[in-house]
Amino acid sequence: MKYLITGGAGFIGSHLTEQLLDKGHEVCVIDDLSTGSIENIEHLKQRQGFTYVIDTIMNAPLLAELIDKCDTVFHLAAAVGVMLIVESPVRTIETNVKGTEEVLIHANKKKKKVIIASTSEVYGKSTQNRFSEDGDLVFGPTTKGRWSYACSKAIDEFLGLAYWKEKGLPVSIVRFFNIVGPRQTGRYGMVIPRFVTQAIQGKAITIFGDGKQSRCFAHVRDAARALALLSQEEKMVGEIVNLGNDSEITIADLAKRIKTLTGSRSELKYISYDEAYEEGFEDMQKRVPDLSKISRLIGYKPEYTLDDIINDVIQYYKNT
Repeated sequence: MKYLITGGAGFIGSHLTEQLLDKGHEVCVIDDLSTGSIENIEHLKQRQGFTYVIDTIMNAPLLAELIDKCDTVFHLAAAVGVMLIVESPVRTIETNVKGTEEVLIHANKKKKKVIIASTSEVYGKSTQNRFSEDGDLVFGPTTKGRWSYACSKAIDEFLGLAYWKEKGLPVSIVRFFNIVGPRQTGRYGMVIPRFVTQAIQGKAITIFGDGKQSRCFAHVRDAARALALLSQEEKMVGEIVNLGNDSEITIADLAKRIKTLTGSRSELKYISYDEAYEEGFEDMQKRVPDLSKISRLIGYKPEYTLDDIINDVIQYYKNT
């Protein structure tokens, strides 16, 4: 199989590229390096079947050519991280909506399969105990920039499914729930790499809000393995699935766990959302995925524990 991965020099994209190459597939990566890094794919340059292009997916002639040469497109190129979303809302909306539209337009010409990376953010302020794919999406007001990312990704989903229903383009959507591991940067607000680097450097571990909000974290290797399997599953076409881990932890307890595993003496410091992001910032109290659908489709079960994830991130940052 020949795969095109948009945003392939990013955190998840680079691990997915490794997974597909290991399985004997050919992979072409396109990335403008706005949030990705050439260092993430440097070690792959000599691998058989690997090619890459440094350019934007807004380059329509190039994108059309790359899609024409592949069998399946993983569309991972997007604005990522709460910090970036708050600081650059125009870029967030344009990158997500326009970029996805370009991919779908060119994929539709030859009916190439497209797998769109979405996010648990689309569930918004839903109060479901576990978020299921057919549950309601509950967004805050448009005056809160926080929700622009969720809305833009929801539009991506609507657009992708519309191409499937109206034009017969084989589209699938995967909602990521806090995928973590080596190569992820804390620069845009990702909590585990941020806590780990603070702990290693002996700086205060900064917890936003009261720390009682809970999250679930999945290892990027689990995610990459699942994505490779989902791309081969015909029952995925026209469907949405959650991808993550359903083991829940509060952010305060996460900070304590990281402090223990790093052997750090860092203090735990609580910072208000207004100070961390912007005035009136809203967050969700919990975000736990229902994984029953992805389990039925490909037999998915996370292999890595939270401690595995944290230790891998610690080792990565100690070696860089």
